[in-house]
Amino acid sequence: MSSTDSLRRIERAPLGAAFTSQGVATAIAALLFTVIMVSFRPFQPAGAELTGDGGDIVNQLGFGSLGAISVFSLLAFADPRVVRSLVSPSWALMLGFFFLSVVLATDPPAAMRAASFTMIGIITMATILVLPRDADSFARVIIFTAVVVIGLSYIGLIVFPHEALHTADSQEPEHAGLWRGVFTHKNIAGPVMACFSFAGLYLFRRGQRWWGAGIFCAAMVFMLHTGSKTTAGLVPFSIMIVVLPSLIGMRLGTPILFALAIVATAVGTLGIVFIPPVKHLAAIYFPDLTYTGRTTLWEFAGEMLAKKPWTGYGYESFWGTPLLLNQDQPFDRPWDIRTIVHGHDGYLDIAVLMGIPALCVAVYTFLIAPLRDYMRIPARKENIFLGDFFMMVVLFTALNGFLESFFFHRGDPVWLFFVLGVLGLRQVSLRPIPLRVSH
Repeated sequence: MSSTDSLRRIERAPLGAAFTSQGVATAIAALLFTVIMVSFRPFQPAGAELTGDGGDIVNQLGFGSLGAISVFSLLAFADPRVVRSLVSPSWALMLGFFFLSVVLATDPPAAMRAASFTMIGIITMATILVLPRDADSFARVIIFTAVVVIGLSYIGLIVFPHEALHTADSQEPEHAGLWRGVFTHKNIAGPVMACFSFAGLYLFRRGQRWWGAGIFCAAMVFMLHTGSKTTAGLVPFSIMIVVLPSLIGMRLGTPILFALAIVATAVGTLGIVFIPPVKHLAAIYFPDLTYTGRTTLWEFAGEMLAKKPWTGYGYESFWGTPLLLNQDQPFDRPWDIRTIVHGHDGYLDIAVLMGIPALCVAVYTFLIAPLRDYMRIPARKENIFLGDFFMMVVLFTALNGFLESFFFHRGDPVWLFFVLGVLGLRQVSLRPIPLRVSH
């Protein structure tokens, strides 16, 4: 082989590397992640609600395109074995209950339109997970998405302050001045920024110190300005539960602490409404504990669930429907249930919409299975770092689900991050994640 030929090959290498199958797959994953996080209606407070009404052409075309690109990418670029590994019996059963709730909805066609957005979101997050073939590629996906989403949110504070901030003339004037960035509400912006802070910590731990520290700090500052005290408290808690046991060589401590945190939170929230001894103690020691009136919603939802415990009321067929609009509103009820869009507790909402059996399957699929996957993660550095990132996301969002409702909620970024964490834990538990795959 001549030296001239060798030189030509070396000159072509960088350009060729940029257009390899692996490079294209990573770029697609980064674009999918960024677009679905930013949404097709950024800086629009009503943007999320437009995705399920069946009349918004922007969201219809956008989500349809996301779904088509995701399916094409799975077929063209993903390893079929990796794709198959994400499929599990518990997820299949969970989605079975989900589609049953669509069939049982008061308006099945409208419910199916909303459900299609939810399914496209799940498929897109699965695609984002399986397209990057190594840890370096996945890190590039995270960096690109975090920089664009966080950057746009900060830019919006200057360029679109009326849209990127809650204002006094909005439906919730009490939130005036709080940041929401590209998102529709501070209660979405805060948790998403919290998840990006976990991503920054992941990048820092694997050696990308500047990117990691920058993303972590930018996300944390933004999250603190959303005014969410719950989120601000859960972020360090989630980091401590996941990282601390790992640092002291007791990784088994993480799933134990995870389980204890979930049980304690369940008892401290829904327990003060539905468990008589806990309710009695709360009335004595914490008489004013209502979680900003949420206990009223939970009591009402529990009463209604008792009428349809097996199947629930159907997807998109309870909150904000004529069923509740025609209910009497007692003068002493803190919240008017006729205008509430969800029950402010994701687990209770699953039961109300899909039935108690579906809730049982969800508890296993969303909480127990991820713990099992975490305990099966191979003792390899990249698997451990990536697994810890996914576990922080799952723990944080799972705890947040006791005060907010996002499960199966179309293209809700918090729900999408949760899906990423749950499916990601399954992936890192089943195969070694290489640092870098040579072209």
